[in-house]
Amino acid sequence: METNRLFLTQATPEDIETIMTFEQDPDNRKFVFRGTYEEHLREIDDPNVGIYVVRKKESQQAIGFLIYDLDLESERFELRRVAISEKNQGFGRELFNRVFEHAFEELHMNKLWLDVYHDNEVGIHFYESLGMVREGVLRQNHKEDRGMMDQIIYSVLKDEYFEKK
Repeated sequence: METNRLFLTQATPEDIETIMTFEQDPDNRKFVFRGTYEEHLREIDDPNVGIYVVRKKESQQAIGFLIYDLDLESERFELRRVAISEKNQGFGRELFNRVFEHAFEELHMNKLWLDVYHDNEVGIHFYESLGMVREGVLRQNHKEDRGMMDQIIYSVLKDEYFEKK
């Protein structure tokens, strides 16, 4: 997959350290689940999981990653994790537009969804700016160092995607 400025490569075992570095980055770690080496290795081997490293086309530099999980029977695309290290440069929007295209036009999914912690105000604003719909809240659903976290569910449906396209 690629965009004007980015290309995504399927992760290999050699990329796991890079992915874990993005997960542990202080700017990301509050808002992104962190996997173990073994968990990421299983994700790479799972045909229903997409795990990609995001790189700048110009420099080949890794600037992030994404992990998604497919439910083919129900045509659901769960965006489980995404992190971009270079903030406020439009890379996130560019990446999400490409992920929407991949989910709806290439994989023919009916729904793309994700969850976001209630204190991730930047993420919530971003998802809403993309036209994602707030579906509900999983109250105190995950324990983090900072306490029990609510997870807000956001989604976009295939029909909504094509209406806006």
